[in-house]
Amino acid sequence: QVQLVGSGGGLVQPGGSLRLSCAASGSIFSFVAMGWHRQAPGKQLELVARITRGGTIAYADSVKGRFTISRDNAKNTVYLQMNSLKPVDTAVYYCNADTETYTYWGQGTQVTVSS
Repeated sequence: QVQLVGSGGGLVQPGGSLRLSCAASGSIFSFVAMGWHRQAPGKQLELVARITRGGTIAYADSVKGRFTISRDNAKNTVYLQMNSLKPVDTAVYYCNADTETYTYWGQGTQVTVSS
């Protein structure tokens, strides 16, 4: 059973930074891709960033130039570095891992951007 443990959320002022981590219970090379989604209050879940096994990266337009997704294969961990945070980035952030047939989800970590 795959487990994903997300961490690193918190309260930050506008313009600040946070780094989210997603630790997998097994080798992340077993996944086709990993990524981060977020869900703000009253809104739908949206893709924030995604990195494939081969290293292809994609970002939502709203975070391009501010967020960076990366991975550490030795630690089986994927990171989301978030800079220049805005109040609109406030949401619960979920990491996910895709196989060919299934998507696993982490438990979510709250990010609140407020002065």
